[in-house]
Amino acid sequence: MVLDLSWPVLWHGLLWPLMRLTFFISLGLFVGNLIESLHWTRHAARLADPLARRARLKDVSAASFSMAFFSGVTANTMLSEAHEKGTISDRELMLSNLFNSLPTYFLHLPTVFFIAAPFIGATAAVYVGLTALAAVLRTGAIVAAGRFLLPPVPEGCLPCRLDEAEAKRDRGSALRKTWRRFLKRLPKVLYLTAPIYTVFFLLKQAGLFAWLEDLLAGQVGLFSFLPPEALSIVVFHMAAEFTAGLAVASALITDAGLTQPQVVLALMLGNVLSSPMRAFRHQFPYYAGIFRPRMAMKLIVCNQALRVVSLVLVGTVYALLA
Repeated sequence: MVLDLSWPVLWHGLLWPLMRLTFFISLGLFVGNLIESLHWTRHAARLADPLARRARLKDVSAASFSMAFFSGVTANTMLSEAHEKGTISDRELMLSNLFNSLPTYFLHLPTVFFIAAPFIGATAAVYVGLTALAAVLRTGAIVAAGRFLLPPVPEGCLPCRLDEAEAKRDRGSALRKTWRRFLKRLPKVLYLTAPIYTVFFLLKQAGLFAWLEDLLAGQVGLFSFLPPEALSIVVFHMAAEFTAGLAVASALITDAGLTQPQVVLALMLGNVLSSPMRAFRHQFPYYAGIFRPRMAMKLIVCNQALRVVSLVLVGTVYALLA
């Protein structure tokens, strides 16, 4: 297969996205280090402390949870820094990253809803509500898992490692410390993220991801609980993108008379089948720039596995009750 490596394709498909990705990772890295240096972690941790304490997660995990409502990159950077210092173990890093699935979801929820609503009206509220419920269930599962898998957090230790934060802060010193740590960490981000992103770009140009998505889309016939018209929503959701699935759903609600449950289940099925591959394609390059590549892979796999299980569980209950 001949790869299209013309300048417009390289610029729009590789160089500009890579520059944006590097910028936002760098920004998240700098902000995460600055929060740490100024000891603002203490205040961010207070917001999520009750829930994190139930999960036996430390202060940095609670702070990361709070920060994930605003920036997933900064939240992950905080966890990565703590893990490299030995503040949190591999197990707690895994659980903390999974713990952040709720704020990460709510970070994108307005965009999802306001894209879906013009296409499918009130059905968008049902679909978004079910996916939000799945995110809440994931967080509940992580809280329960933390109580079994992590040692108890000592009473009154919030934050366990930041008792010195109440002392007078030298902001100039904090900024210098942040800058030194940023310059030390940035090359690692660039050395890992740029090559990995380039490889994924070339694989996309070679048609690998399109082939995999078409392969999965060809299996929708296995889901006979949906009418053939609804399966077309799944196919377009997978072969193109979320908006294409919504456009098809909008047309079929009018022309084919699909019911609200059928449309919701078709969108959820398309979500379950398409998201893992797309998440891996888009997340791995930036995760590998924040975490070690092996850990990045483990985090993405566990995140997607938990996400699929929660969506299938919520979708199954909805199908039985609808």
